[in-house]
Amino acid sequence: MGTPTVAEALCHALRKQGVSLLFGYPGGAILPFYDALYRLGFPRHVLIRHEQAAAHAADGYARATGQVGVCVATSGPGATNLVTGLATAMMDSVPMVAITGQVPIPGRGQDYFQEADILGITMPVTKHGFQLDDPAELPSVIQEAFRIAASRRPGPVLIDIPKDVQNAPCPTEDGGDHAVDWIATAATIPPEEELDRAAELLNKAERPVIMAGRGVILSGMADALRTLAEAADLPVTTTLLGLDGFLATHPLALGLPGMHGTVRANMSIQHADVILGLGLRFDDRVVGRPGSFAPRATIIHADISPVIVGRSVSPAVRLIGDLRYTLPALARRIAPSRRRTWLETLRQWPRAAEPTERWSTSSGPLTGRTACQALARRIGMSGAIVATDVGQHQMWLAQELREAAPGTHLTSGGLGTMGYALPAALGAALGCPDRPTWVVAGDGGFQMNLQELATVAQERIPLRMAVVNNGFLGMVRQWQELFFERRYSAVEISGPDLVVLAKAYGIPARAVSSCDELADMLGWAENVAGPVLLDLQVVQEENVYPMVPTGAAIDEMVTTPQPQQSVVA
Repeated sequence: MGTPTVAEALCHALRKQGVSLLFGYPGGAILPFYDALYRLGFPRHVLIRHEQAAAHAADGYARATGQVGVCVATSGPGATNLVTGLATAMMDSVPMVAITGQVPIPGRGQDYFQEADILGITMPVTKHGFQLDDPAELPSVIQEAFRIAASRRPGPVLIDIPKDVQNAPCPTEDGGDHAVDWIATAATIPPEEELDRAAELLNKAERPVIMAGRGVILSGMADALRTLAEAADLPVTTTLLGLDGFLATHPLALGLPGMHGTVRANMSIQHADVILGLGLRFDDRVVGRPGSFAPRATIIHADISPVIVGRSVSPAVRLIGDLRYTLPALARRIAPSRRRTWLETLRQWPRAAEPTERWSTSSGPLTGRTACQALARRIGMSGAIVATDVGQHQMWLAQELREAAPGTHLTSGGLGTMGYALPAALGAALGCPDRPTWVVAGDGGFQMNLQELATVAQERIPLRMAVVNNGFLGMVRQWQELFFERRYSAVEISGPDLVVLAKAYGIPARAVSSCDELADMLGWAENVAGPVLLDLQVVQEENVYPMVPTGAAIDEMVTTPQPQQSVVA
């Protein structure tokens, strides 16, 4: 058979790393690799309709499966279209490897057709980037790329391969002797004295709170967190990205903290005497006005990244290490305790995001809150994966979702990327075919990547898609209503008839506009074998509460919905 080319060896190397599925879009500079995919027949390739969506699909696959997601693009615009997806993965600690074609080495830097310095462009939004100029380096580059992507704080890695290198002979076809055991390479644990100090603070605390982020999910420590919380009566608030790390139905669950957090979560933080932060960034949406965050609390921050610890809040104890090892070591030092007085105090503040009597759940026009309450119940009861887009529906669903196992709530938290939900759900559904998968998106975000309906239809991916359609860029409109005297600038958005559009792709679809239709339509959608779409036509001017205005402390919440008014023409 002769010496394999780099393109052929790359297929073998990916399979050696456990890659069975990748998402991409071909083009001139990556054609040798696509030819190798055709001739070898592995890994399986899913043709996405836009490269940004390929990155989001790899992201959703990685979040749902816990494996490294892989996406592929050609040079120039194909590669630059990946940037938003790479930045999304970087912000949310998602392990991905992106492979891009590049113009031949002799033409590099000569403004060849479809040339772009993708390594330089993506440097700020990737953990690392490789340019493969020497065929002999392929095995080590692939191994190192997957190791970097998955170890410590996960993130995306780019491999850029010139076209002439892809065609060159490769010294070995299997990509190296073994796949990387990244778990073993990530074993880090804080010093004993720091663990002892943290445990002493927690054991003496009268009003402790755990703040759990995505690190709990990435480390596989959701069960350990629950065990610790129950043993020592430690109430838990979960960030948007840590939502599926602790069941919202648990008696110790406080709900989301921060800008759209529950009153109970935010007030608990502001009255706590000790806060244990596990695998979170303490980002601005959680902290609010920095000088007023947790004024009574001594903060313990546990995270794998020393760059993150101390960046936005100043902890008294820094636990730098992998939660896989940090949390059990800390738990062994925590004495069993009952904190009845503190738990009684917490119950004085409401856990529900918004009074249920505000929105009817049985009749009348459909509202976004009611739609997301019903969706959350269905999703939780079926154990489904849900990918949400960015905006009001994202917050409503996060507030209402009660049952979510680790890896089942997918959303763009750090970058806030509209257009994320549909391709991310596509990747998740292909990675976890035994789980039902839902898309919940607003009409604005859905239109940003709705071309992926073609991918869904072609691959017959059984997605259940719900578009919360209010004819506005809802969250931007809410801000303009509350803080810009209702000057609605560029937020009214039209769109296609989603039912007609879905049917054009051969996807069954129905529209829902009243509460009394909702249950039947959700039941219908759950029983359709293939992909299905619901156009949930909700009232236009509805706001997400609670809400912490920009620049306010997190206990300075707006909790009462404002009177609804019509837009003045």
